[in-house]
Amino acid sequence: MSLLVPGVAAADEVPQPLIESVGPAVEVGPGVTHRELTTDLGIGRVQADVVEVDLTNPAVKVNLLWPGAVAARKTVKTMADGVGAVAGINGDFFDIGRTNAAAGPAVLDGRPVKGAVPQGRRAAPAVDGAEMDYVFTTDHHGVARVDRMPLRGEVRRTGIRLVANGAEQPPPPPLPLPLPLPLPIVALNQHAVPVDGIGVFTGDWGEVDRARTLCGSDVDRDAPCAAEQVEVLVRDGRVAEVRPPRGGTLPPGETALVGRDRGAAALRSLSVGDEVAVDYRLEPASGAAPYMAVGGSPILRDGRPTENLNDTARAPRSGVGVSADGRHFTLVTVDGRQSDSVGATLLQFSRLLAELGLDDGLNLDGGGSSTLAHRAPGQPATTVVNDPSDPSPRLVPNGIAVFSV
Repeated sequence: MSLLVPGVAAADEVPQPLIESVGPAVEVGPGVTHRELTTDLGIGRVQADVVEVDLTNPAVKVNLLWPGAVAARKTVKTMADGVGAVAGINGDFFDIGRTNAAAGPAVLDGRPVKGAVPQGRRAAPAVDGAEMDYVFTTDHHGVARVDRMPLRGEVRRTGIRLVANGAEQPPPPPLPLPLPLPLPIVALNQHAVPVDGIGVFTGDWGEVDRARTLCGSDVDRDAPCAAEQVEVLVRDGRVAEVRPPRGGTLPPGETALVGRDRGAAALRSLSVGDEVAVDYRLEPASGAAPYMAVGGSPILRDGRPTENLNDTARAPRSGVGVSADGRHFTLVTVDGRQSDSVGATLLQFSRLLAELGLDDGLNLDGGGSSTLAHRAPGQPATTVVNDPSDPSPRLVPNGIAVFSV
């Protein structure tokens, strides 16, 4: 279905099937079912859970699962119960122990929430060919796909401020504006603003100090913080303050432009009172406007594993796969680090998605983050149906929420 995922590995021979037994499909809600699987990966049994979603059913809706801020975390169960979802799975890898913000793009209710950090700032080993802007997404017509969503945006000065006798006057007819405006925007509510870049932060970011996003480099998350930093607060289309970056949730109507290095120097060309327009968008490579999106790494294309997937490191896994027509998708967790479940390699996990009849698939955050929950019919809350490897449910920054009403 997708032409956007890295190339597939050559298949010299047809691999032996992985799935040994499949439990009965249990209805979670109209258009949503849950099954348990047992697989054999050659070194031991593996337990897996599968939630299958039929997007042709008008009762089904899908959205981003999140805790209400980008730089925040809650358990999958807490987030799912909070929005009345019948099923939910954890989402993207994240800046664990620091800002806790997810690494890739995110869209909620058709609104861009965040962009993707530089590839060198991901908090997990890279999947070959998987740039940071890949997403699982559904569009406004209820079609799911694997897509890419790079950020596009700029800051433009829209008026020239004149002061006469202490009073601000209307601007004259438009005149050529001095460089360096317009300024490119290269980050949106991200835990890492690229070197020399300018990022936009909204109330969606949350309370975490925005100065933390100016530390590290594009290839080393432990590199020093930028020596040159600035934050320009824009309120109702005007520069309200030029200051050092700070924390605290921005109220509606306020946007913070945060610059580092040469980006900070460029922002200092703005002055209090300047009229500016801040425009940004996530631009889907498919051209289909997203209703929701969550980041991940592509591991399956056209029913076959992508190239050079790791086949040695076994771990608990979470993923999502899409049918060829985009009208069905499946949430999958594989238990690992357990006495009765040894986990899967990325290649094995990709093959499992293919055996489930999926066409394109993404790997989501795994390990202790892997969590799949659903709400049985008639029950007031969801139950975690997989066996997470951490002693207690891990707090995560986002996921996929499935509704059936």
